[in-house]
Amino acid sequence: MKVRVGISACLLGRPVRYDGRDKFDPLLAETLAARIEWIPVCPETEFGLPVPREPIQLEDDPARPELRGVHSGCSLSCAMRAFCRRRVDELGEFDLAGFVFKAKSPSCGLHVAVFHGGETVGRAAGLFAAAWMERHPELPVVEAETLHDPAALEEFLAKLKIEQ
Repeated sequence: MKVRVGISACLLGRPVRYDGRDKFDPLLAETLAARIEWIPVCPETEFGLPVPREPIQLEDDPARPELRGVHSGCSLSCAMRAFCRRRVDELGEFDLAGFVFKAKSPSCGLHVAVFHGGETVGRAAGLFAAAWMERHPELPVVEAETLHDPAALEEFLAKLKIEQ
């Protein structure tokens, strides 16, 4: 039986990003799929944002960033945080062993730039990633790009208890 792991849906080739594209990662979607059952999640589209859409970013206080439209300045923070908490709870039915997130995503990144007045003022986890880690601090998480380092991949698979 394969270990179930959550993953940012764009990494599996789903065209869910703001620009209508994906971030297909063959290592994850093809190579590791032999050992891992991926459970894809896109908080932004599942929340109801369209594809394509206005880009969004984290702003203001890195300790509790606001999620805003880049051009409109429209805040999605309150509603998105509530959605992310619900979605994390719903994912409990899958008994996930960990999560692979898309770097730099304001919903899924682990170390995302936070802006204020056009300048980077710090880094924070995206809103979904933060909700996931708050609820599951014991489970391993990683950004997909990190897994292209063989040592990091080996470490993550060991944490998932998947033999090499």
